[in-house]
Amino acid sequence: MTVATLSLEQQFVLDDVGWDFYESILKQVGDRHIFVTYDQGTLELMSPSFKHDKRGRLLGLLINVVAEELGIPMQGAGSTTFRRKELERGLEPDQCFYVQNVKRIIGKGKINLKIDPPPDLAIEVEISRRMVKRLPIYEALGVPEIWRDDGRRVRVFVLNDEGHYEQTTSSPSFPALPVDQINQLVSLADETDEMNWMRRVRHWVKSNLVK
Repeated sequence: MTVATLSLEQQFVLDDVGWDFYESILKQVGDRHIFVTYDQGTLELMSPSFKHDKRGRLLGLLINVVAEELGIPMQGAGSTTFRRKELERGLEPDQCFYVQNVKRIIGKGKINLKIDPPPDLAIEVEISRRMVKRLPIYEALGVPEIWRDDGRRVRVFVLNDEGHYEQTTSSPSFPALPVDQINQLVSLADETDEMNWMRRVRHWVKSNLVK
């Protein structure tokens, strides 16, 4: 077993574990706020820091405000566990959303990737280095769009025809929202509380994006 304890977040990695063990860990973790990543025999457990959760929540709130003000149908799926046994891979995004495929999951209480689509957009907060690389797992699961946040800026990546992520200048899910503006809006959260920040975001969206 490999164990790493970091200043911001705690990570624990187990090597050479089977799928059944992974699923038993998921059951044991339950609704505890612990991220469990599994990649073909390697399992990582990570307890997120306050900064990690704050950044993920801000991006989630930003997406909700933009979708509401622009009238974009959308369903948030939070940190749902997405896994495929035949691929031996699974993880929980920091936040994720159905946008293009929202109609396909309306009314569902459970997502089964054998028949249901993966989320259209996932947020991946990368404040500290994860010991298990997560982008190849997202690629294998077929998540079309990732917002990667290193704690300073957000970059948008889309899945290309070869099945790999490449950086882009606009979000396919929210093309009216410039990527540079995402970073500017998130940075405003350092100046005030969450409620006032949301009001400022909403004001900007109404003034600049709503036609």
